[in-house]
Amino acid sequence: MARRRRGVRRNSPWVYIGLTLVSLISIYPLYFVFIIATRSLDALNNPSPTWLPGGEFLNNFNKALARDDVHFWKGMINSIIVSSVVTVSVVLTSTLAGFAFAKLKFRGRNALMLTILVTMMVPTQLGLIPLWGMMQQWGLVYDIWAVILPFLTSAFGVFLMRQYTLSAVPDELIEAARVDGCTTFRTYYSVVLPAVAPGAAVLALLTFMEQWNNYLWPRAVLSPDNPTLQVTLGFISYTYYTDYSLVFAALAVAILPLILAVLFFGKQIIGGIMEGAVKA
Repeated sequence: MARRRRGVRRNSPWVYIGLTLVSLISIYPLYFVFIIATRSLDALNNPSPTWLPGGEFLNNFNKALARDDVHFWKGMINSIIVSSVVTVSVVLTSTLAGFAFAKLKFRGRNALMLTILVTMMVPTQLGLIPLWGMMQQWGLVYDIWAVILPFLTSAFGVFLMRQYTLSAVPDELIEAARVDGCTTFRTYYSVVLPAVAPGAAVLALLTFMEQWNNYLWPRAVLSPDNPTLQVTLGFISYTYYTDYSLVFAALAVAILPLILAVLFFGKQIIGGIMEGAVKA
């Protein structure tokens, strides 16, 4: 039997070259947005590409804010509220439901889980008009709660946390908690939740990014005076002559929270993905 090599196998230099090229290609659109945001519109129309930033960022951003139909900071605050509330609710309900479907025995469990999976196959656009009518009956049209309530739970989140709980929480751990006298909720809070925290961090980031970038439903249900950030960015470009330097300046500020979220929570998210891959 051949002896197993110790240590980690070194990758070929072509692997790092390929990863570098993919990274550069992925980063280039963001860099292009930043370049145009710091220059006038002439840089976009210039046949020769511009690679260095200019000094017009504050001027472009202030011009975008000066428009009467743009409520940028109002949209920023609304997006932070909506994304944060929905993220906390989705993580809480998904981890609870995932624990129930993975570890608790109750009648109709498989049928209910199948129903949840079927809802994932229905396009969001299909329920746009009925959902708008429901919000109108409740008197929530043009209210920020109309953007929050429909997304407080997530079928994808329930499925993800069920699969993660199955692999991360052994049945023996649940039985040991019950022997110690823990209630079902205490078992979830003290045993299951710490074990599935990496998966919950991945779900939290995905949910926050989805809500932060959501445009169609907020555009349909909110007024121009009380928008989310993505709706505000749309209003900046709704002119006969679109100055993309203004649009990109506002867009550069709008993506900062997502970049900060990845920088601060990237380690936990990658750890959660890798931990789930190893356990699988």
